[in-house]
Amino acid sequence: MSQKAKGWLLVVAALAGLWLVRNGADTQLTPPAPASADAFAAGPGLLPGSPVADPLRPSAPVRITIPGIRVDAPMMRLGLGPDGSLDVPPAENTDIVGWYEDGPPPGAKGTAIVAGHVDNARGPSVFYDLGSMKKGSTVEVLRQDGRTAVFSVDAIEVYENEDFPDRRVYGASQHASLRLITCGGGFSPATGYEGNVVAYAHLTGVR
Repeated sequence: MSQKAKGWLLVVAALAGLWLVRNGADTQLTPPAPASADAFAAGPGLLPGSPVADPLRPSAPVRITIPGIRVDAPMMRLGLGPDGSLDVPPAENTDIVGWYEDGPPPGAKGTAIVAGHVDNARGPSVFYDLGSMKKGSTVEVLRQDGRTAVFSVDAIEVYENEDFPDRRVYGASQHASLRLITCGGGFSPATGYEGNVVAYAHLTGVR
């Protein structure tokens, strides 16, 4: 598949803003919501004063660690379903995170898309606390090449489905950028979560 075609699929994958919504649990849980102080102050951009590391060669991710919210989980590949929406990690597995395999892998140049469930019928899942992250939080991704890509969070925002900013979330990046996505916003017993939480991050180091 050409790079142009892959870029177009990333736009199509804006429907990912719906896949987690359909999988929200009908529970009384209230996941943390992002604080206004941790949103972008004046539009998208890198966290001021944060270093920017050179992108790595592509290599598939193996495991993601987010110390601030106690995430340490394996990663699996996600493609697109027949309707053009992003496939989902298994709902019954509360400790797995997926990445969009037709886009850049975490650490490579471009925008890597990573998604995980917020909860299921039994309770919290891997990204339940994503909304409690702060600017400057660290995200680490172990890759198949044995290197660990270290990211710093630039902002955390929540969007209702009808206002989901496709271009902002999925758009191309000149850096090694990362997007972490899960359910958020209001909750409807009929349709599940009515929005998504998105954490924006960029590569700051490599181990």
